Amino acid sequence: MIERMTKYSFILLSSAKDAFLEDLQSLGLVDITRSSKPIDEHSAALLDDCDRIKKEIKDIEAGTDARLRELENSLSEQIREQEAIRPWGTWDRARLEETGLELHFYNTAAKNFDPDWPSQYAIQKVSEDGKQLWFVIVGSAEGFPLKEIPAPTLTFAEASEVVADTKKQIELYSNTLKNRREELPGLRKELSGKQEELSLYLASATGESAAENSLVIFEGFAPSEKDAALKDSFDKMPVLWLSEKAAVEDEPPIKFKNKKFVGMFEVLTDMYGRPTYDGFDPTPFISIFFTLFFAFCMGDAGYGIVIVLLGYLLREKLGKQTSALVMTLGVATFIIGFFFHTFFSMDISQWSFIRSLGLHKIMVPSDSKFVIPGMGEYDWTMILALVCGVVHISLAQLTKAIVETRNNGFLASISTWGWTLLIVGGVIVGAFALIGVFDKTITKIIIIVIGIISALFVFFLRDFKKNPLINIGNGLWETYNNATGLLSDVLSYLRLYALGLAGGLLGAAFNDLAVMVRGDGGIGWIFFILLVIVGHVLNIAMCALGAFVHPLRLNFLEFFKNAGYEGGGRKYTPLAKENTNN
Repeated sequence: MIERMTKYSFILLSSAKDAFLEDLQSLGLVDITRSSKPIDEHSAALLDDCDRIKKEIKDIEAGTDARLRELENSLSEQIREQEAIRPWGTWDRARLEETGLELHFYNTAAKNFDPDWPSQYAIQKVSEDGKQLWFVIVGSAEGFPLKEIPAPTLTFAEASEVVADTKKQIELYSNTLKNRREELPGLRKELSGKQEELSLYLASATGESAAENSLVIFEGFAPSEKDAALKDSFDKMPVLWLSEKAAVEDEPPIKFKNKKFVGMFEVLTDMYGRPTYDGFDPTPFISIFFTLFFAFCMGDAGYGIVIVLLGYLLREKLGKQTSALVMTLGVATFIIGFFFHTFFSMDISQWSFIRSLGLHKIMVPSDSKFVIPGMGEYDWTMILALVCGVVHISLAQLTKAIVETRNNGFLASISTWGWTLLIVGGVIVGAFALIGVFDKTITKIIIIVIGIISALFVFFLRDFKKNPLINIGNGLWETYNNATGLLSDVLSYLRLYALGLAGGLLGAAFNDLAVMVRGDGGIGWIFFILLVIVGHVLNIAMCALGAFVHPLRLNFLEFFKNAGYEGGGRKYTPLAKENTNN
C-alpha cells in the first residue's frame, strides 16, 4: 500500500542550512527539496516573533511539566520514607536528646529475635507486625550480632507533615499549570497567524539579495506515522517549520508499506514506475500473479529445486532480498511443477511410489482433456492459463472501479462500474453455471439482468452533464474497444501454456537424446550424464528468461491497462547517512 505523507516547509537563515541538513540527515526520514527567498526587516521581524512564541509554547509544555514531575517524584520518595518511619512511631525528640541516652536502632524478622538478647542488652521493643520486629538498644550495643540501621531523621508525625505539604504544593502547582496551559490555544493561534503571514510574504517577495541576507526554504515529505517524533525533533532545531497533509498536487514521493513477502516484489514495480499519490500500489497483485505466472512458465518441479539452490548459494552476491525472491520463485516452480507432474521433463504421475501414495490424484490429469460442449477438447494446462487470465483481468477491472470511486466518487465512475459488473459478474455467473450451481434458465435471467444494468451505466448514466446522445456514442466506442481489447488480452495468457509446453518438450528431447547416446552403457553413461546436465542447464536458462519477461509483460500491459494504472510517481528517498527507506 502507499504510505500517507506529511508535507513540511522549513524556513531558516542561509547561514544555518548546513547544520540543518546534517540534523535532517541524522533523522533519515525527510525527502527534501529547497528554494530561497530574500530577507528584509519585515520578514526578519516575523521570523523573530515566530521563534519567541515557539519558545514560550515549548516552555509551557516542557518546563512546567518537568517541575510537576519533580514534585511528584519527591512525593513518591517522601511516602516511601514515611512508610519506613511508621514502625518507629512518634516520640518527643527534644526530651530524648536532653537525656543524652545512646540509642541503636534495629529491625529483624520476628522469628530471628533471640529471647536471650533482653537479658544481655537493654532492649526496648518499639513495634511488630507478626513478621517483622523493630527495637532499640539503650546504651552500649557492642558485640550485638545484628547490623544497626540508620536512626530515623524524622518522627512519623513529622514525615506525615512533609508528605501533606508536598501534596499541597502539587495541588497548587497543578492549578497554576492548568492556568498556563489555558494560554496555549491563544499562543498557538498567534504562532499560526505569524507563520501564515510570513509564508504569504515570502511567496510574494521578489528581488535579489546577498547570500548572507537570504532565507532558505526547504520543502520535504515524511511518512505521516512519524509526525509526533518529527515534531519533537523539529522543535529542537533553530528553524521555523510548517506542516500539512500532503495532497496529490504536491506530488509527494511514494513510499510503499508492504509486508515482507510483498516487499520483495517492489523492485518489479519500480521497473515500470511507482504510482501517483492518488493511485494504488500494484505490488500485492504482482507478488501473487508474477510468482504464479513464473512457476507456470517454468512448470517443472526439478527446475524449481535448482532455482532454490541457486538463490541460496548466490545469496551473498544477490543480496538478502533478491536471494529470497529467487528462492520464493523456485518454491512456487516446484509446487506448480509437481501439480503438472513434471520433474526434469519426466512424467512423475506414473512413478510407482507417487501412485502408491495417491499423490497423482492432485495432479493435472495427463490422460484426459477438458471438454467444452460443442467446442471440443482442450489440454487442462491451456484452460488453466486462460482461467488465470480471466481472474487477473477481472481483478484489474475491479481495482480500477474501486480506485476511481475513491478518487472521483461513485457517480463519476458509474461507467467503469457498469463494465466491472458486466465482466466480473459475467465471469462469476459463468463459473457457477459450469460447475452446475446455476441451471440454464437461472443463468440466462441473471445474465440479462446484469446486461441491462451494465447498459444503463455505460450508455445512459455515464455523465449526467452531457447530452444523452453523446453518452450513447461514447458508450458504443468504449464497447468496441473493450470487446476487442478484452478478447486479445485474455488470449495473451496462452503464452503461459505455450512457454511451459515448449520448455517441457525441449527438456524431454534432451532426455531422449541422452538415452540414445547412452546405448548399452559403458562409456555411453558419461555422454548421457553430460548431455542431461548441459541440456537441462540450457533449458533452465532459456525457460527462466521467458518466465521472467512474459509474466512481467502480462502484469505491466494486460493488468495495468485494465486496472487504469499509471506510473510516474517518484520514489521516496529521504536524506540519510545510509538510505534504506523505500
